[in-house]
Amino acid sequence: MKWLAAALALVVVLLQYRVWISEDGVRELDRLERAVAAQRSQNDQLAERNRQLAAEVRDLKTGMDALEERARSDLGMIAGNETFYQVVPPRPLPAGPAGGSQSPTRTAAAR
Repeated sequence: MKWLAAALALVVVLLQYRVWISEDGVRELDRLERAVAAQRSQNDQLAERNRQLAAEVRDLKTGMDALEERARSDLGMIAGNETFYQVVPPRPLPAGPAGGSQSPTRTAAAR
C-alpha cells in the first residue's frame, strides 16, 4: 500500500510540474491569452476602418455631396459658377553680397 501511495504522489508531482513549470503549462496559456487579446484589439480597429470605408463607398455611390467634396479636395476641381483664386505668397528679396553695403539695384556695369 505504501508503494501505491508513493507512486500516486509521484504522478501528482509530475503532473503539477507539467502544469506549472514546463513550457506547455500556465506560462504558455498566459502568452496565448495575451496574443488573442492583441489580435482582438487589432481586429476591432480594422473592423471600424472597414465600416468607415463602407460608409464612404456608400456615400460616393448614392450622394452627390460626397462626390463633390472628394473632387474638390483630391482633384482641386471647382463648380461651374465659381471663380478660382490662387494666392501666391511674395518671394523674399535676394540676399546681398556678404559684407557689402551696395543696394540691390546697382549692377557691376554701372560702377
